[in-house]
Amino acid sequence: QVQLAESGGGSVQAGGSLRVSCAASTHTFSFSRYNMGWFRQAPGKEREFVAAITWSDGSTYYGDSVKGRFSISRDNAKNMVNLQMNSLKPEDTAVYYCAAGIHPSGSWPYRSLNAYDYWGQGTQVTVSS
Repeated sequence: QVQLAESGGGSVQAGGSLRVSCAASTHTFSFSRYNMGWFRQAPGKEREFVAAITWSDGSTYYGDSVKGRFSISRDNAKNMVNLQMNSLKPEDTAVYYCAAGIHPSGSWPYRSLNAYDYWGQGTQVTVSS
């Protein structure tokens, strides 16, 4: 069982930066055993993949729309995963969700919602033009 709590959302003007964080509370496995991801959902749209980081070697993956602007990191000592968002655009406006999942046998489909077992409640990010 894992509880996830996002923080750091807010409002910012286009071109600005924001960092959202996710604090994890784990009971079965240590936080370091979980792959972590960020997704976002804008009104009327499907939840989409933003970024992910593996448990093993910290490999990172990004959605095409955020590549080069966003950066995901994790601090296993603090049970935290962060998403640094730079050069924000109005189209980045969404609720941002943190997610955790145990790495499956074989390849990890990090872009898929089904690759994650636990989700936070989300934090709102609003970018104005």
